[in-house]
Amino acid sequence: MNYPDSVHFLYALGNEIKTAKFGLERIRAVLDALGRPQDRLHFVHVAGTNGKGSVCAMLESGLRAAGRHTGLFTSPHLAEPTERIRIDGEPVSAERFAAAFERVHACVEALIAQGAIDMHTTYFETVTAMALTVFEEERVDMVVLEVGLGGRLDATNVVIPDLAVITPIDFDHEAYLGKSLDSIATEKAGILKPGVPAVFARQRPEAARVLEARGVDAWRTEDWPLSDLELDAHGSRFRIDRSLAVAAQKAAAAQPLFPSRDREGAVLSIHCPLAGEHQVENAVTAALALLRMGIPNSAIEAGIAQTRWPGRLEHVAGKFVLDGAHNPAGARALAAYLQRFYANRRIRLIYGAMRDKAVAEISGILFPLAEQVIVTAPHQARALAPETLREISDHSNLTIAPNIKSALAMPTDADVTFVTGSLFLVAEARPLLARQHRFDQ
Repeated sequence: MNYPDSVHFLYALGNEIKTAKFGLERIRAVLDALGRPQDRLHFVHVAGTNGKGSVCAMLESGLRAAGRHTGLFTSPHLAEPTERIRIDGEPVSAERFAAAFERVHACVEALIAQGAIDMHTTYFETVTAMALTVFEEERVDMVVLEVGLGGRLDATNVVIPDLAVITPIDFDHEAYLGKSLDSIATEKAGILKPGVPAVFARQRPEAARVLEARGVDAWRTEDWPLSDLELDAHGSRFRIDRSLAVAAQKAAAAQPLFPSRDREGAVLSIHCPLAGEHQVENAVTAALALLRMGIPNSAIEAGIAQTRWPGRLEHVAGKFVLDGAHNPAGARALAAYLQRFYANRRIRLIYGAMRDKAVAEISGILFPLAEQVIVTAPHQARALAPETLREISDHSNLTIAPNIKSALAMPTDADVTFVTGSLFLVAEARPLLARQHRFDQ
């Protein structure tokens, strides 16, 4: 099966969230039949609500800067499904993606014929199995593995990681994970396992209580004081003094996962090129995880500074900013960014969302900050009709556009245009803007 055919089959399996089948029996059966590739790999397993992708990107970049041969598995993708499976920072080729699909698909079909599983693996289960087979074939040193949805019953939770990381937990996907922070945190905490060390980002009290109850050996970002913090519209700089870290004192006897040759002193000087104050917490989380793996200061600093993560407060040609703020926490982070760096600028906001998102709350956070709002819809079956968005909002200068191309073409006297909401919308905007402004996709 060639690449277009494999992608078509995956899409035919249905939306990976809407058709999610919680439970690990199916993915375990498939991986058993494939020879259990996960048993011959090392993992950093990352769960949370917001910041998972950014933290994963920084972790992978830091590991690579230290000379590690890396695998990276993330979701969703922006342009092509190949982006989900990366070797040493680069997406796998279309040919390799198709070959991995063919291997997993043939295994699944055989198991169905034998009655060993009840149905074909879902989109996400299939790509998870594909990624693990590719990483095993590549004999990577470390896989940075992002949870898809939740954690406890997510298809990635078949691994026993070397380190677990939990980014900030907030409300999202309540229909699947529960309507309280306690229940959502319980699902996320499902990746924590006895004897496996962890790193926890700063949490809301309800989520923190759930994580602490698991009793794992965890480093917490709140125990690591920062100094000399500088923020601008394109990123941040700060210092972490390891000698002042309460967490380091508590864990002084803990052994790193890799022997550290770090002789560069106690202070980490971090330059995070990902914009937004929320990325400071993500960068600290990544830095602590890399420290816990024994990665030298110099590689942590270089790796984080070299991180790229498109579609998250991504600046294009000085006039456009792309940001997939798809839930209330993401909207609050974007609002804080707008208020800090664009308070005196005329802002045009182009927004589109999926039907299962908290659009009333998100629009209430973001729309008042914009002089002009254009509501539209990504080209997805689950997209919310822009007419519905207009009914929700009472913004005095709100226009409907049938699609992102039309929205971008509408005249404006705004200083900057933010394209936000669904990552699907951001993904559609990027190639259109790339053709206009010749930036690297």
